[in-house]
Amino acid sequence: MNDRYDAGHGADGGGAPYELVGYDEYGRPVYRRATDQQTQHHQQTQQYDGYQQQGHQGYGYDPYATGGHQQPGYDPYGTGSVPPQQPQAPAHGSYDPYGAHQQGGQAPQQGAPYDPYGQSAHTGQQPRVTEQTAHIPQQPGPADDDPGPAGTAPDYRTEQFAFVEEPDGDSEDVIDWMKFTENRTERREEAKRRARSRIVALAVVLALVAAGGVGYLWYAGKLPGLSDSGAGTGTTTAAGAQKRDVIVVHLHDTTDGGTTTALLVDNTTTEQGTTVLLPNSLALTADDGATTTLAKSVDDDGSEGTRTALDTVLGTDIEGTWRLDTPFLLTLVDLVGNIEVDTDTDVPDPDAKKGEAPLVRKGKGQTLSGKMAVAYATHRGSGEAQNAQLERFGQVMHGVLRKMTSDPDAATLTVQTLGQILEPPLTDKDLGAFLARLSDRAKGGDHRSALLPVQDDGTLTAEASDSVVKDVLGGTAKSPDENAAVSVSVRNATGVKDHTEKARVVLLNGGFTFRAAGTAAAPEATSEVVYADAADKENATEVAKTLGLDAGSVTKGKVTGNARVSVVLGQDYDPGS
Repeated sequence: MNDRYDAGHGADGGGAPYELVGYDEYGRPVYRRATDQQTQHHQQTQQYDGYQQQGHQGYGYDPYATGGHQQPGYDPYGTGSVPPQQPQAPAHGSYDPYGAHQQGGQAPQQGAPYDPYGQSAHTGQQPRVTEQTAHIPQQPGPADDDPGPAGTAPDYRTEQFAFVEEPDGDSEDVIDWMKFTENRTERREEAKRRARSRIVALAVVLALVAAGGVGYLWYAGKLPGLSDSGAGTGTTTAAGAQKRDVIVVHLHDTTDGGTTTALLVDNTTTEQGTTVLLPNSLALTADDGATTTLAKSVDDDGSEGTRTALDTVLGTDIEGTWRLDTPFLLTLVDLVGNIEVDTDTDVPDPDAKKGEAPLVRKGKGQTLSGKMAVAYATHRGSGEAQNAQLERFGQVMHGVLRKMTSDPDAATLTVQTLGQILEPPLTDKDLGAFLARLSDRAKGGDHRSALLPVQDDGTLTAEASDSVVKDVLGGTAKSPDENAAVSVSVRNATGVKDHTEKARVVLLNGGFTFRAAGTAAAPEATSEVVYADAADKENATEVAKTLGLDAGSVTKGKVTGNARVSVVLGQDYDPGS
């Protein structure tokens, strides 16, 4: 049941409001009729609450009022004492809140009046209830902006009695401290983990560096007790198993004519660079099987035919051809900023008058411009062999590599600046990167020049096979394709010069590739057919049959690096057989 009775709907239907004044000992509400003055007073001091229906204001109550007058000393709003009043007897038959019914208007029997809150009254007056009002459900007071008339009840609001958990500042401090402690601990642990990671990483790096250093020394054959002279390369790796990049360069003299050829070799295994100088007299086999020289091959067969012939005779795998005409060499030297060369002779200025100072002077550390470098690289003195001029070209190439940039992109830009047209498959980028690597080798003292020694007839000697073909170029016979012809080198020891040509024709007709190995200084009585690989024993036997030699002449031994079968024609060789 509500704590208030609707003021707009009186119990008698007359519109006079009843007020809840208290509860009897059984917990039942007790009402009284409010006077007009009280009604007006309550209307000024009470506010609408959530339980009021039809828009009427509720009223507070006096738990001790029994009629139209308040009980003595009761002030429902705590504003002061109200003059005491005598209690009025209820009408006959009405309910007595103190536990007795009145009959015929007689006064109730004397005795201790009943106190609904558990206390007996000792006087005829009711005690003040200011302390007991806390047990009465409080009604909302006036709004904050409407304090109400003077002397009204205090401004009580429902939120004053609401149980709302407010954040505790101390609790927030504790949480913040816990978070700070946790974060600091995590940071310490993270710092420890990072420190351990750094120590482990440093240890791994040091171990790798140490292992790499030892591995490199072992790989390069520089560990004590493990080095191998290996023709001065200082490596224990088999020459044939090393990785090499090879480019052939042809210097064309556009003024006096003629060509000069060299192989630029970058051994990426031993990290050594070499310029292999090839004499123009080097004997090659032309496309038609005929014997020719390097100089003629460049003029007649062009770059592609010459490259193939060099691969065949040297057992190399040339990746591209760089045609370097003398005007481009001049520009290249000027682009790198001149070069220094230990010149071995004076070189006259072709444009100067007779008797004037030479263009290039003999001496150590001579600075050469582009024009001077071209003059020195192409100079061949009166009565000099071609090898002298070839070695001067090698000096110029070494000087260019030392002055060239080691950056691949910058080297590529230098090549592009030359404006020359490269022959496929060589590109500007490929040549630039290749020259940059060789430049790095030259600056570090890991580049040298090597002259390929050949005999007067242009054939390779055993010395060439060991020192250059094998060690520098990996001079074992190149593995042929499955259907490729077997290469056969022939050395004439018959004492008859034209027997070489007759043997060449017979071998070509038999499906073999002919390699000229020169002429022996003295005749030999018996012919010999030699193979190095057991897989070539059958091929050697077939070569002997083709040449009309006895099967007993076939033996296993050492062959030249440019052939799979070597033949020495002795005096027992009969071309007509």
